[in-house]
Amino acid sequence: MYRVRLLLIVGFALLLGLAAALAQEDLSDLGSGWLPEFNHSCTQILSLAKATPPDKFSWRPAPGVRSISEVYMHIALGNVFLLSSAGVKIEGELAGIPRDEKTATKKEDVIRWLDLSFDAVRKNYPPRDPQKQIKFLNHDARVEGVYLRLLVHNHEHMGQSIAYARMNGIVPPWSK
Repeated sequence: MYRVRLLLIVGFALLLGLAAALAQEDLSDLGSGWLPEFNHSCTQILSLAKATPPDKFSWRPAPGVRSISEVYMHIALGNVFLLSSAGVKIEGELAGIPRDEKTATKKEDVIRWLDLSFDAVRKNYPPRDPQKQIKFLNHDARVEGVYLRLLVHNHEHMGQSIAYARMNGIVPPWSK
């Protein structure tokens, strides 16, 4: 019963967040390609993370469910995993990202990992060979499909973050 209520709350919060975002944001780049859509999600994720008080990063809606910091680290780790899956070599500071989403919990650390992962995606888009056949999660795929998965993954967890924020009385900055 609790999960059903949580899903209803999350769904409603997502709809409210989307409606507010559409009403107040500059949407001139939306619909014009993969990278503008990715940048849109990065802008919203980072602005929401920055608007969240540090003491809320450990908040979770229920036991066993990801905390706010864990959701953001999941996004960053997902970006690294998906880039690697597409054949990108993870280098520099990002190569040192914690391998567990529970490791980095401080707001400034989490935001730094998000920023680094977003920059790595931008640096490696467009992929050199989008039609290249690869193995992804034990099945045949194309590099462009993994990049699409990356974009969808970021948007999925942006929605989750919006719901978490609203449950904590935090108004997404773009909907004020």
